[in-house]
Amino acid sequence: MYEPIRTGPSRRSVHGTMAGTTSDFPHRSREEELDIQLAGHLAALLAVTDELRALAPSTDLDLAAERLAGQVARLRGGGTPARASGTAADPRVAALHERAHTLAGRALVVAASRADTSAAILSAERMDAHTAALAGPKELSAAH
Repeated sequence: MYEPIRTGPSRRSVHGTMAGTTSDFPHRSREEELDIQLAGHLAALLAVTDELRALAPSTDLDLAAERLAGQVARLRGGGTPARASGTAADPRVAALHERAHTLAGRALVVAASRADTSAAILSAERMDAHTAALAGPKELSAAH
């Protein structure tokens, strides 16, 4: 029921004995895994951005989509990311902004983990933009 902790360098690791040898399956570095995860989050954010562009076109969203596509292509080794079609499945713009905000937050966490400054800045900017879109037009107050 209980297996004592193995000590000393002469013992093989549990992982090595369970799979035969550690070369039985491919390995990716932590950096490669984070690249894959970050590219996925940014690609999902790009898809939502494309949907928002179809519903409420703006130059801010156009620029954001191009920047996101560039980051995804960089992380995937130059491959062009898939883009959403011109028709949006969800006509609720607010729901899409909330989804985009969440995706940008996830991308920001991964970008920070891998110290990818350009992706982190882009993700933070997108979070701010979607927060502002959800807040709607701001009223000016007389009190400062």
